[in-house]
Amino acid sequence: MVVYLDVIWLLNVCFDALLLWLTALMLKRPIVWWRLLAGALIGSLLVILLFTPFSAIAQHPLVKVAVSVLIVWAAFGFKRPRYLLENMLAFYFATFAVGGGMLAVHYVFAHQLSVRQGMLLMHHPGAGDPVSWLFVVIGFPVLWLFSRRRVEAIREKKLRFEYIIEVKIVWDGRPLMLRGLIDSGNQLVDPLTKTPVMVVEQEKAKAVLPEELLGCLSSPMMLASPPERWVHRLRLIPYRAVGSGPQMMAAVKPDRIMLRYENEWLEVAQGLVALSADPLSTDGEYDCIVHPKMVQAGRKLTAS
Repeated sequence: MVVYLDVIWLLNVCFDALLLWLTALMLKRPIVWWRLLAGALIGSLLVILLFTPFSAIAQHPLVKVAVSVLIVWAAFGFKRPRYLLENMLAFYFATFAVGGGMLAVHYVFAHQLSVRQGMLLMHHPGAGDPVSWLFVVIGFPVLWLFSRRRVEAIREKKLRFEYIIEVKIVWDGRPLMLRGLIDSGNQLVDPLTKTPVMVVEQEKAKAVLPEELLGCLSSPMMLASPPERWVHRLRLIPYRAVGSGPQMMAAVKPDRIMLRYENEWLEVAQGLVALSADPLSTDGEYDCIVHPKMVQAGRKLTAS
């Protein structure tokens, strides 16, 4: 049997890099590609050691734990012991989720199982073992995407229904500070780009948006004759209110959207702002309704 060490090493580097990426998404850590690659390269050293006289040392559980600490340290840095521990546990979770999923699929496609001298053997007639390059190349990304979607769904559900946060919206360099409600019931998106939509009280937007644009948005014809410099920023968003049929709402694309969530400022790369003529809160607790995916997809800012 011929073993291509360079191919095995490259596959391991790719695996570790994707697992570290999934870990960063789970914990909303800053994604620094060179750090993720450095962590993956450290993890791949174990593969090389397995083909050297130090193979027994490389397989020792304490050595594996020590290497995993170095992997996480290289990928995310060290701030405090709890920070490192959270990163390690999330990295293990991602590894078990994706790796366990691949083993489960492997067992499904194993045609014959037998026990010989206390070992479980799997036999698969045909061109080699089912855990082939094709199986890995297709199965790993699918399971990675599945795990990522499940993590995002769990994180979205954790957002409390009535969670008030600070919101900063910028149009033409003019900032607008608001108090926003994260509402899991707000599922407004642009039907073409799937960009999430935030709803803001029109009265609050008067401080930064020109009167000509506000008049256009509030007119019955809506976007019949918008100001020329705002045409590329306007979108029509279909929605359905309780007790009524399908309707259309005008939305404006801002320069920036920033959210202060859990004492950190997040920047939303893609977001639209729809204006409501009616007050959103009867007691004035909040001025806008934030789409939960904006919080979920927000990138942490180093400074606000």
